[in-house]
Amino acid sequence: MAAGDRKTFSKQMVALLAGATLVSYSGTIPAAFAQQSTTVGRLQPKIDPNAKMILSANELVYNRDQQIVSAVGGVQINYAGYKMVAQRVEYNQKTRRMMAIGNVELISPDGNRMYSDKVDVTDDFAQGFVSALRIETTDNTRIAAESGQRVDSNLMILNRGVYTACLPCAEHPERPPFWQVKAERVIQNGEKHTIRLERARLELLGKPIAFVPWIEVPDQTVKRKSGFLFPTFSTSQNLGFGVTVPYYYVFSPSMDATVSGTGYTNQGFLLDTEFRQRFENGTHTLRVAGINQLSPESFSEGTSDNEADARGMVGSKAEFRINPRWTFGWDVMVQSDNNFSRTYELKGFDQSTHTNQVYLTGLGKRNYFDIRSFYFDVQDADPDSEQEKQQAIVYPVIDYHAVAPQPLAGGELSLDVNFTNLSRTHDSFFDNPVGDNRFPGLKGQTSRLTGELEWKRTFVTPQGVLLTPLLAARGDALALNMDDPNSLAPYDGNFEDGDAATRGMVTAGLEARYPILMTTANSTHVIEPIAQIYARPDEPLAGALPNDDAQSFVFDATTLFERDKYSGYDRIEGGTRANIGFQYTGTFDNGYKLHGIFGQSYQLAGQNSFDTADLVNAGANSGLETTSSDYVGLGGIETPQGLSFAASYRLDEKDLTFRRGDLTTGFQNDTFQSQLLYTHVGAQPDYGFDEDQDEIQAKGRIKFRDYWSVFGGIAWDLNNDVLTRKTLGLSYEDECTIFTIAYTSKRDTSDESASDWSIGARLTFRTLGDVNIGEFNDFRSNIYNN
Repeated sequence: MAAGDRKTFSKQMVALLAGATLVSYSGTIPAAFAQQSTTVGRLQPKIDPNAKMILSANELVYNRDQQIVSAVGGVQINYAGYKMVAQRVEYNQKTRRMMAIGNVELISPDGNRMYSDKVDVTDDFAQGFVSALRIETTDNTRIAAESGQRVDSNLMILNRGVYTACLPCAEHPERPPFWQVKAERVIQNGEKHTIRLERARLELLGKPIAFVPWIEVPDQTVKRKSGFLFPTFSTSQNLGFGVTVPYYYVFSPSMDATVSGTGYTNQGFLLDTEFRQRFENGTHTLRVAGINQLSPESFSEGTSDNEADARGMVGSKAEFRINPRWTFGWDVMVQSDNNFSRTYELKGFDQSTHTNQVYLTGLGKRNYFDIRSFYFDVQDADPDSEQEKQQAIVYPVIDYHAVAPQPLAGGELSLDVNFTNLSRTHDSFFDNPVGDNRFPGLKGQTSRLTGELEWKRTFVTPQGVLLTPLLAARGDALALNMDDPNSLAPYDGNFEDGDAATRGMVTAGLEARYPILMTTANSTHVIEPIAQIYARPDEPLAGALPNDDAQSFVFDATTLFERDKYSGYDRIEGGTRANIGFQYTGTFDNGYKLHGIFGQSYQLAGQNSFDTADLVNAGANSGLETTSSDYVGLGGIETPQGLSFAASYRLDEKDLTFRRGDLTTGFQNDTFQSQLLYTHVGAQPDYGFDEDQDEIQAKGRIKFRDYWSVFGGIAWDLNNDVLTRKTLGLSYEDECTIFTIAYTSKRDTSDESASDWSIGARLTFRTLGDVNIGEFNDFRSNIYNN
C-alpha cells in the first residue's frame, strides 16, 4: 500500500472509532430514561491529531478498482485510548462508508464496552447503522438492541432496546435480570434534545409490572426540563394514606420551582411549593405550604392539630458568598400554628425547635467573625404552650476570635470577643418542689460585652515532659433590664438589680504532660499523665447575673481538662483549681484496640463557682460542687471479631455510686449488626428531677439468604416502664435494587403527637430512581446502612 493510502486509511480508522462510539453510546441515555449523566463531549470524542494508531491484522488489502481499503483477519486497532477488535474492517472511498464486521468489540477510554455484529457509519458521522448491539458501561449498566441507526445527524434510533443495571446470574445467565426496561423504539432527537420511548415497559423477574405507551424526556444535553417527577406515598395514623405528585418547572437557567400536591385520605389536599433561585454568589429558596384540614377531629383532642382547620407556613433560606471570606444568609419560618410543619413532616422545617436565624460570617487565616440573630420556634402539639414565648430573642450575638500573627515571648497570643443582646416577652421559671427554684429566663432585656486575652507556650524538658504555662485576662460589661426573680418565686441567691454591672477575671495556669511510650513484641501502649493548676480570684457576682448560655453544663471526661468548664460566657469559673488524670491508648497486633481517660478535679482555694447559688442551678448536682469532684472517665475496646464496648461515666467521689453516663456495646459481622445503649442520669433535685432517669436503646439487623435482612429497634424508658419508640422492618438489597419497608411507633411523653405510628417504604431501581412511601427513621440510616 502506498504511503498516501496508509495515511488515508489511518484517518478513516479514526472516523470509524469515533463514529462507532457516537452511534453506540448515544443509546445509553434513552434506555436509562435519561437518568445517566452522559455529556455531549462523549458523543463527539476529542482526539489528539498527533496521536499514533497501532493496527494489527492478518492482511491489509487495497482494491484500487473498487476503492476499498480493508484490514482482514484478527483486526486489532489501538488509537488515542480506543481499542477495537473485529474480524474485518474496511472503508469504501466511493460511498464514503466505513464498516467493521464480525464479533466487533470497542472499548472507549472511559472503560465502556460495545459489542456488535456489524458497525456501518458514514465518515462524517451523519448516518450509521449497528446490528445486534450490546453495551456494558463501567457502572455495570447494560444496554442491548436488535439494531441501531443514526439518521441525518440529528436522530438516533434503537430498535427493541433493553436496559438494566442488574448483573446477570452467574449460575443461570439465561434467566432475565431482576428488573429491566424494554422499549420497541427509543428515539433521540439531537435538534429538539429529547428522547422518546415508544411502547416502554418495566419488567420484574421477567414479568411486566408497568407499561407506558410513550414517554418523551429531555436528553443528556438538557440539565433541567419542566415536567412531573416520581410520585411519593405516605401513610400515618391521623393523616391517613397520602399520594404526593411533584411538578418541576424551569423558569430560567438560574430559577426553578417544585410544586407538590399531596392528597391525604383523612385530611384532604396539601399544596407545597418550593421556589429556588441561583445567583452568581449564592442561592435562595422560598417554601410555601398550606392545607384546609377535612378531619381535624382525627387528632387527639386538645392539641393544636385538632383545633386548626386552615393551616400553613412560609419558609425562606438563603446563603450568599460576598467574597471568598465573607458569607451572609438566613433561615426563617412563619407558620399559622405551633405544630403545622412538624405534623406534615415538611423536610427542613420539621424539627421540634426550628431555629430562625440571620447571619454574617467571615473566616481569615488567623481569625474569624460571626454575627447572628436568633428566634426559636418551638413546635409541639400543646396550643397553650408558652415555651416559645419564654425563649430568648437574640439580636444579635457576635463572636470574634483572632490569633496574633507573630509569637509573643515565644508563645501564642489569642483574643476572644463576644457580644450578646437578647430579650424575653415572658418569664420562664420553675417552682421546684424538691429543691431550689429555677429561673431559666427573666422577662426583659440583657446585653453583655466580653473580651478575653490568652497567652500560652509549650516547653519540652530533656526528660520529655511537656510544660505549658498560661496567662489569661477577661473583662465583662453588662446592661441589665429584667424582672427580679423574687417577684416570681423565692430565690436563694444574690441578684444584681442595678441597670449595669462589670466583672473581671485573671488566670495563671500551668499544665504538665508526660507521654510514656511502651512497646512489646506484639503491642504498643501510650500512657500520658496530665496535671493542671489554675490560680484565679473568686468569681465576681457569682450567681447574681442572668445565665442564658451556660445552662447546659455537663461534667465528664471530655470537660475534665478544660480551663473553664462552663459551656458559655455568662458564668466564669473562679478560685484555684487543679485537674489531675491520665489518658491511655493501646494497640495490639491481633487487632485489639483500647483507649481510656480517667481523672478528678479539686478546688484548692477560693470560692467554688459550682457551689454557688445560680438562677438555673448550673453547678448543682454536677459533680463539681464539692471540694473533690466526682471521678470521671471514659474507655472502650474494639476487637477484630467485630465486638466493641464503650463507656462514659461519672462516679460519686465518696462511695463510687454511678451518677451519670452511658454504656454502649455493639457487634458487627457480615450477617449480624447490633447495638445496645444504656443511658443513666442520676437524680438532680435542684434541676427538678427527683428520680433517676434511665433508658435503653437497642438496634439490630440480621441478614438472611443472599440479599434479605430484617431490622428493628426499641427505646425503653425504664423509670416509666414505657416503650417510647419501636421500629421493625424488612429489606432486600442487591447491586441494582433496594426495597425496604418499616413500621415505626413513637410515643411523646410530654405532648400528644400528631401521629403515633407510621409506615415507610422505599423501592429503588439503580440509575432509574426511587419510589418512596413515608419517611425513614434514624435507625435505618444509622444502623442498616453502616
